[in-house]
Amino acid sequence: MDRRAFLKQGAFTAAGMVLAEKALSGPGPGKKTNIVLMLADDLGYGDLSCYGQKRFTTPNLDRVASQGVRFTDFYSGSAVCAPSRCTLMTGLHTGHAPIRANTAVVSGEGEKPLPADAMTLPKLLSDAGYCNGAFGKWGLGYPGSEGEPMKQGFNRFFGYNGQVPAHNYYPRYLWSDDKKIALDGKTYSHDLIMSEAMKFIRENASRPFFCYLPVTIPHASLQVPEDSARPFRKQFPQYELVPGVYAGPVIRNPAACFAGMVTRLDGQVGRLMALLAELGIDDRTLFIFTSDNGPHKEGGAVPDFFDSNGPFRGYKRDLYDGGIRAPFIARWPGRIPAAGLDNGERGTVSLPGPGRCCGHVASFWDILATVCEAAGLATPQGLDGISMLPALTGDGQDQRRHEYLYWEFNEKGGQQAVRTGEWKGVRINTKARPAGPVEVYDLSTDIGESKNLAPVRPELMDRIAEIMKKAHSEPASTQILIKGK
Repeated sequence: MDRRAFLKQGAFTAAGMVLAEKALSGPGPGKKTNIVLMLADDLGYGDLSCYGQKRFTTPNLDRVASQGVRFTDFYSGSAVCAPSRCTLMTGLHTGHAPIRANTAVVSGEGEKPLPADAMTLPKLLSDAGYCNGAFGKWGLGYPGSEGEPMKQGFNRFFGYNGQVPAHNYYPRYLWSDDKKIALDGKTYSHDLIMSEAMKFIRENASRPFFCYLPVTIPHASLQVPEDSARPFRKQFPQYELVPGVYAGPVIRNPAACFAGMVTRLDGQVGRLMALLAELGIDDRTLFIFTSDNGPHKEGGAVPDFFDSNGPFRGYKRDLYDGGIRAPFIARWPGRIPAAGLDNGERGTVSLPGPGRCCGHVASFWDILATVCEAAGLATPQGLDGISMLPALTGDGQDQRRHEYLYWEFNEKGGQQAVRTGEWKGVRINTKARPAGPVEVYDLSTDIGESKNLAPVRPELMDRIAEIMKKAHSEPASTQILIKGK
């Protein structure tokens, strides 16, 4: 198979993955670990076939999972985009993070910026000699602000600065570093973004790099080139006459478009893996794939048809697990084993297919500490996150565990949530009732959060309420919510 045919397949086959299968102990003397962090946008826990999706398949991500580890009990940073991404960049949960909602300070691309003095993952890696690139949707600081990516530790940025323009996959412009570049309105932005990311990896293969890929798929408008949607139109004929629109033109058959978007992303994951193998850096690259929150219902999306939230209750904008539990896949040949159990941590869900599953309870704010340890850097003090590296590499006995995970969210009347062990607490309508009752669920027996045990376990309700009080600090400034992101 020649290189052109190999890359055209969009999958990293056995012939192309010889390097990936070498049992290497690490990146080698004097060589730092590369980091590729791919963040899908509004992809639900159940939207990958290795997490149970049955209406379409994601063979490349399935293969990544089979060669590494899948987490069953991993959580996003929040139930919408900006605060979730802020927790990832800062290692702080939404009780402490500087951005806790989708906010705006100016019109258009005007999201509230990260502070100039924020400690962020790319800044830490930059200080350690990494070249950092971000490709996709930023949403943590409008152009010219202190929060824009080029001022937060990135050497290269390509994509959407703000969230509102990212609703449309056929934009009139994107950002290249801090310059706006004109487009024809007919070019699929996601393909451009992935092309620039792969170019960045190729150009920096001889030095340590951090490639952050906050792609827009499958967020907002369900738009995809017809070659990706066509295979699913006959499979989902009941949606063929259903219109879907969020931004841009009206589209037909939102179900076919959604499946086409996710499978298109999956094919590009295959090409990305093939590129790492071709460049000979596969064994010293940690690849992580996850999603920023639960599945959305925007633009005609039909998450119930796809069972996008898996066995969980809720969707995007909910702090029930359907809104915040996320897929998490990690692959690092020679360091992350593809078989074996993690100290008996089987998690609350059984997943299909081959490969190793890990039930360690973790969240977005653990990624910064994890990447620091993988890169050989000292973990900063004062984080809410802890490194997951022992769980990733199978050293479960050495893995520190959270006393609790905490979220707060200001939409839908205000919400708080806590997970501590197998117990989950949710408080709703917090704006009207800041000290209102806490719902209590036992995730070991009630994964769908259907039976509120607070009336019979008042001591747990009180304990979780105390955690909520302890975990919250007042934000630095008032946050103005923008609807519809």
